[in-house]
Order: sequence, then structure tokens, then C-alpha cells
Amino acid sequence: MASFCKGFVETNGSKFELNGSPFLFNGFNSYWMLSVASDPNERYKVSNVFREASASGLVVCRTWAFSDGGYQALQISPGVYNENIFKTLDFVVGEAKKYGVKLILSLVNNYNDYGGRPQYVQWARDAGAPVNNDDDFYTNPIIKDYYKNHVKSVLTRINTITGIAYKDEAAIMAWELMNEPRCQVDYSGNTITTWVREMAPFVKSIDSSHLLGVGMEGFYGDSIAERKQYNPGYQVGTDFITNNQINEIDFTTIHAYPDSWLAGQSNDAQMEFMQRWMTSHWDDSATILKKPIVFGEFGKSRKDPGYRITARDSFMNSVYSSIYNLAQKGGTFGGGLVWQLLDEGMDSYDDGYGIVLSKDASTRSIISQQSDKMTALEHSLNLSQE
Repeated sequence: MASFCKGFVETNGSKFELNGSPFLFNGFNSYWMLSVASDPNERYKVSNVFREASASGLVVCRTWAFSDGGYQALQISPGVYNENIFKTLDFVVGEAKKYGVKLILSLVNNYNDYGGRPQYVQWARDAGAPVNNDDDFYTNPIIKDYYKNHVKSVLTRINTITGIAYKDEAAIMAWELMNEPRCQVDYSGNTITTWVREMAPFVKSIDSSHLLGVGMEGFYGDSIAERKQYNPGYQVGTDFITNNQINEIDFTTIHAYPDSWLAGQSNDAQMEFMQRWMTSHWDDSATILKKPIVFGEFGKSRKDPGYRITARDSFMNSVYSSIYNLAQKGGTFGGGLVWQLLDEGMDSYDDGYGIVLSKDASTRSIISQQSDKMTALEHSLNLSQE
């Protein structure tokens, strides 16, 4: 555990490495940690989830390093921070470290939950900037400076619990520029590519120790027209190829919610889409981009028509099997992060995808089995290198 916590995850071609050895993982999302931990009476829920996740072999957690404007905001207004909420983020990082879990931290939201892109645009509008819509986030110089300031504020933050600057904290695996960037005014992906080309080097100029991802869902854009057949019938303004070709982006990500994206289609059709989605992005990551890939979000909602726990477990088994099988082919597929783990009594945060490890025994078993398989595969890759 000690060497795991001390080392920084790195990339070597299209593989993740930790302390010079192949790094494969099973992980989870718990976006809510900063929000819940801001209430001292609720903070134990963060600890519970890290403890139970760690016990199930989950060693990577993706969560938010932002809360812009609104109630209990981290960033109250551009460049103005609530120190108590920053201490809350310190706590989340400290607890991850305590339980041997590495963090992937997203720096802003695409959506208006917890402020996000719309809040940045509103701040600029309030300051008298000539903005038209939320997509000005990617092009307006004032908004870009707001974002850069937030990046710098988080990365240079010295944790009040550990005494370590975030940019020097090995418990952090990676940063993401944004959670699920999208751009309605330019479906080609070019606008976001230009933004990433500016922001990725900026992040690396402050923090060269950590990995960096865009944080995207994986939608294809216009750069390779035939790839668009793998999209679920539409584009969102990203281009999986060009957005990830920027040198300072270290790994690729995909998300997938076929129950939402292909609503009304059969489970078989949704699963076939999922297989194509995973395989095409794995192939592109390995051959075109030559970078490792993380399945950053996936799940099956209990709000789906005809939902049964067995259907979710079957879905997760299929996804996990695909991750494992693709990881076997050279390690490019580093791992997957299920959406999402909750503690008991967190119904207000449950979007239908919530998993409570202490209550969902069959799902916990499937998660633990995947953790064991990825650990065993990592071990075999390590042996083959010796």
C-alpha cells in the first residue's frame, strides 16, 4: 500500500505504469464527495465509501474539484474561494490517501450542476463581457482567464491536512480539464480542440507530475468521417481523435449510457452498441493516439423500464469482461470507473445509477471479482516484464 500511495501514475506509450510497472485498475465515480463532506455531520459518508471501495479492490475514484457559485460553493466568484470548502476538498484528498485510493479530479463541469460552464459565462456577463451563450466558455478571453485561475488555485493549493501541494500529491492520479465537454455551436470538434490546445499546456506548466485527460465522453467529430458511425446517432461538439491528439493529453476517456443514449432499444441492441463503442475507442487509442484509455463512466439505471437487479449485474458483467479482455491485449485499456458509489442514506444523490456496496451484495460481488481479475492481470504483465 505504501509504494502504491507514494508513486505517481505515469504513461509508457499506450500503457499506464506505477513505480515502473504496469498499472491496471478497477475504480468508481463518487462526484458528490466535496458537496457531502462540506457538512461536518455528513463527512463520515466519504470515509465509508472510500473504506468499502478499498475493501472491494477499487483503487481509483473520480470526483469533482469544483463547485462554482451557488450554495456551499468552493469558488464563490472568479478567483474568490471559500476556505472552509477548500478544507473540505483537502479532507477528500486526505481520505483517499488514507484508504489507498487514487483520485481523478475534474476541474469544471460542462453542465450547470455545481455551477460549471454556465456559471463562468454568467460571471463574465455580470462583469460586462460581450457573451452570447455558454459555448463562449471556450473562446472568450475573460472566461478562459477565469478558468486558468481556478486551475492554478487548485493545483497549487497546499492541503491543510497533509501539508502537500495538490500538484505534488501522489494520491492524485490525474486531472481532467472538464467533465464531459460539449459544444453546440460547433459540432465538428474544432472549437474544443483549440481550447484543449491552450489549456492542456497551461495545466502542465504548473503541474508536470500528474497525468491529464480531457474528460470527454468519446463522441467522434469530423476529423475521421467513418468513425461517426460509432456515435449513438449524433455528435456533441467533441472529436475523440483530435481532442486527444494534443501532446499534453496523456490518456483518453470514454463514457457510455446506452440505456439513455439509445432509450427504447432492446438490451441486446444497447449492449451491441457498447461493445462497438469500447472496441473502436480502444483501437483508436492503441493505434492512432498511442495513449492508454479509461472507461470513465458507465452504469445502468434502476429507473429504466423493466429494470431488474439481474439486468444491471448482467450489464456490468459484460462491460467488465470487455474491459478485461481488451486490457489483456497489451494493457492499453487501463480500467473502468462505474457510475456511481453512494453510502447508505444518500437518496438525494441517487440518479438511478447509485450502488451502495454495503447493501447491494450481488453487485458488490461482481465489482470485487473484476478488481481481482484486473489485479491478477496486472501481476501477470509485471511478471512478463521481468
